[in-house]
Parts: sequence; structure tokens; C-alpha cells
Amino acid sequence: MLDAIRWDSDLIRRYDLAGPRYTSYPTAVQFHGQVGTFDLFHALRDSRKAQRPLSLYVHVPFCANICYYCACNKVITKDRGRAQPYLQRLEQEIQLIACHLDPAQTVEQLHFGGGTPTFLSHDELRQLMAHLRKHFNLLNDDSGDYGIEIDPREADWSTMGLLRELGFNRVSIGLQDLDPAVQRAVNRLQSLEETRAVIDAARTLQFRSINIDLIYGLPKQTPDNFARTVEEVISLQPDRLSVFNYAHLPERFMPQRRINSSDLPSPAHKLEMLQRTIEQLTAAGYRYIGMDHFALPDDELAIAQEEHTLQRNFQGYTTHGHCDLIGLGVSAISQIGDLYCQNSSDLTAYQNSLASAQLATSRGLVCNADDRLRRAVIQQLICNFKLEFAEIEQQFNIDFQGYFGALWPQLQGMAEDGLIRLERERIEVLPAGRLLVRSACMVFDAYLEQQNRQRFSRVI
Repeated sequence: MLDAIRWDSDLIRRYDLAGPRYTSYPTAVQFHGQVGTFDLFHALRDSRKAQRPLSLYVHVPFCANICYYCACNKVITKDRGRAQPYLQRLEQEIQLIACHLDPAQTVEQLHFGGGTPTFLSHDELRQLMAHLRKHFNLLNDDSGDYGIEIDPREADWSTMGLLRELGFNRVSIGLQDLDPAVQRAVNRLQSLEETRAVIDAARTLQFRSINIDLIYGLPKQTPDNFARTVEEVISLQPDRLSVFNYAHLPERFMPQRRINSSDLPSPAHKLEMLQRTIEQLTAAGYRYIGMDHFALPDDELAIAQEEHTLQRNFQGYTTHGHCDLIGLGVSAISQIGDLYCQNSSDLTAYQNSLASAQLATSRGLVCNADDRLRRAVIQQLICNFKLEFAEIEQQFNIDFQGYFGALWPQLQGMAEDGLIRLERERIEVLPAGRLLVRSACMVFDAYLEQQNRQRFSRVI
């Protein structure tokens, strides 16, 4: 078992910088408009030839109500009728993509995100899943990881029963905070009872895994009231927890302009919230997986980390990083072999492209040899907190210290500070450095110096 993380305030203050979350390398900031549908078709052909298994991500952008903190690609509307034209275009996209793949390629992982996927009516959810099953090889034995994001205000027992019937076996529940003052400040009123009802339904219906999302750093939060939220959440016993740092970037995300910045907790209080949350979750038996994620020891993520098979992609930590990821819907990102590509983030542009029988690919990137090498290094650090040089040298036919010689002074500085252990054969992220693993990854990011750091959240 990995050592527990160790809280080191001095180290956190020194390395709490803005940087990428490394759901990919290179990151989406590097995507450009020279990548289009031809590149996507070429990558799909390679996937078909290699018979690689698939992971599908389906983006449903609609929400009935706006949450002021949200930085997702979404459309706020009370008009449920807006879903139908979107579904028509989404079904066209499914058909256009699937005809370039082999029906034998199994879909090991499926995730509906948003927005609020349960904005769709029961009939619309049935229609969409039927279309996916018609064109992709979805598993019928409940062995796949088929998840959906749930807003408890938009779901009830009948909804949960429908989702289970359609093949979903994992749910991710947005909760954020239970304090009424915080909820009013971010325009998300959601009771503990609503959340518990959805979780009870999921357990009764034998969903395999339940994840709960929390955010620290929201307006009106204090260390004490957030600790009460965490205590209540622990009593719900989710299999996984995501505890995100709220990044207040009102210049980039318009809804955040409705948040009164004077209501935001101080940096010191944010650190205290995180420290107390870690202590509470550790005492309750949760393992720190990395990058805001915690899981019970018998969860697949914790087991994969023990076995050094954990990976990371646009869906976060995953046990399905060997799959080609197909993103469907507005703004969705695909990762197919060495290709990253993203659909248009504008709903009208997305729908117009598909209305013309064209895919909505708007930008992306094809990894070069250096990208592949650095991606492997960053994956090892962010997933396993350890990097064996010999594995990288064998895989990429390089001398590790020779290739990354210019980075050695930075790595030695991190070693002197106690963030990593730097040896002749390996790098190990120490317990005091695990909360700051992004900082270690950033050393190997060839693009970071060219980027505007204001595009990224801080490490803590």
C-alpha cells in the first residue's frame, strides 16, 4: 500500500502554482485548427485495424438552472424541447463515427457528462442508448464501466431505475456543499435528503460504484462548515470522492461574475479546508489516489494504483486508458492513438456541421515522438507517484538522464525540498509531495513556458 500523504505547509506554499491538470499531454491549450475530420478518419481507421477497445464520452450540455461556480460547456434553458434537435445531430455523429470502426470493437467504458444528462426525458434517454447500441458494440453483461453524471435535483427513483435498465452501473453525483448559505451563494439549493434518496436508489438497484463531487473554496465556506459537509458525505459511504479546488476565473467564465469575491474564503482557510478534509477522509478509510481523488481501498482505482495499471485521460483517473476515447457531442474531446481532437464548443456550429452531414471537429493535435515520451513520463508520475527510468528508456530507446539533462537542476531542487526522491534509476514522489504531483509533472512539460498560466487553476 502507498504511504499516506503527509501535509507540509511550507512545501505547499512554495509549490502551489498554477498549472495543468494533465488529463492529457500535450494539454488542450495546445490544440490548433489545423486538425480536422481527415485526421479523425485516419485515426479511426488505425483504431479499426488495431481492433482497440473503445471508451465513449457523450456530452449533454443542457441544464435547467445555472450554478455560478460552473466552468463546464453548458446551455441553460427551461425549454426541454431544445434537447430533441440536439439529439438528432448527436445521432448523426454517432452514425458517422461508427461506420469507420469495426463492430467487433467493444465499448469497455461509457460516460454521459454535461451539463445535466438527466435533463433528457426518459424516452430521450432510451432513444439515445438504443442508437448507441445499434451502432457500437456495447456490452450486455454488466461488465463494462458505464457511468453517468447525476444532479439529484433532476433524478428520482424512476430515473435511477431507468438508468440501471439501460445498462448504467456507475453514477457520479454533484453535491459540492451542503451548507444552505453556500448553496444560495452559488445558486444550487440541494438538500442532503435529495442526495441520499438518489444514493439509496443506486444501492438498491445495485449500481456498482457511486462517486460524489465536492468543491472547496466556494463563497461563504468556512473550515468548520465544510468539515460538516465532509462528515455528512462520509456517512453516505460513496466508493469514490472528488474534492476539487474552486478556481475563481470570472474573466473566463461568465457565471462566476455573479459570485461576490469578498465572500470567497482566504487562501489560508482554503488550505485548512483541504487539510481537514484529507484528515477526515483518511480516518474514514479512504485512499488518496491523486489530483483531488479519493477512493475506498477495494475500489478499482485504488487496486489499479497498487498494481501500477492506473492511467489518466480526459475522463480523469481510469482503468481504461488502453481504450481509444471517442468524444460525442458539442465540445467533446477524443483521444485516438496519437490524435487528440475536439468538436466545436458552440452549440449552433456543432449542429450546423452535422446538419450538413459533416463532423464538427474544430481543433486538435497529433502527438510527435517527444510528446509521446513526455506523456508517458507524466502518466507514471501522476498515476503511480513513481517513475522507473529503465522502463522509459526501453520503451523509447533513449538515455533518460541524457534526454532530460537540462531538467536535472529543477529535479534536484525538488529533491532537496522533500517533494521527490531523485535516484540514479528513478524518481519517487514523496508523501509530502503527493498533493503537489502536478508540480513534478510540470517540470517535464515542454510547452509550459510558452503558455499563459492564468489559463490554469492552482495546484492546491
